[in-house]
Amino acid sequence: MNWDWSAVADFMPRFLDGLLVTLQILVLGSLISFSLGLVWAAGLRARTRLVRWPVTAVTEFVRTTPLLVQLFFLYFVLPEWGVQFSALVTGTLAIGLHYSTYTAQVYRAGIEAVPPGQWEAATALSLPAHRTWLAVILPQALRRVTPALGNYVVAMLKDTPLLAAIGVLEMLQQARLESAATFQYTEPLTVVGVAFILIAYPASLLVRTLERRLVH
Repeated sequence: MNWDWSAVADFMPRFLDGLLVTLQILVLGSLISFSLGLVWAAGLRARTRLVRWPVTAVTEFVRTTPLLVQLFFLYFVLPEWGVQFSALVTGTLAIGLHYSTYTAQVYRAGIEAVPPGQWEAATALSLPAHRTWLAVILPQALRRVTPALGNYVVAMLKDTPLLAAIGVLEMLQQARLESAATFQYTEPLTVVGVAFILIAYPASLLVRTLERRLVH
């Protein structure tokens, strides 16, 4: 087997397009998962069962079913009910929704780790509930959970190739299309594999650095 650098050069335009799509999915999916996860976490801590039980049921269902099944459901079933998005939007929503159920548990653990004295101090100062959450509880909780949230960003990156199943032109799908057109599989797939390493490994190092600085 001979490595063909010309095949790599020919693949570069497609690869860059796929890389841009992958990073777009990663950023937007992370924002969805972090934001929605905080909503789920608040619902899981609600005092009323009318809120807590439905949120628990939804998050457990999403967390215990495969992402690929959820992806197919959103892309192929929802249009039958009149709800239809592009493959890219569907994939981004699916990843964000799926991982929001994991970040919810991370948020909840961080909130429960805040010392009870902080809640008592806020009550003694007669702080309103929103002020207690925004100024006292969440800053302390987020400091504790940031490293764990970073780990889920890396996990989301590694799951982006699943979106090729519905036609999203991320890096792996671009490599598959290039290979099908040229019958050269080694170069495109190797480039994509190296790209994932070059993105994921520095991200992992950054997460470890954050963990050392924020937790210890």
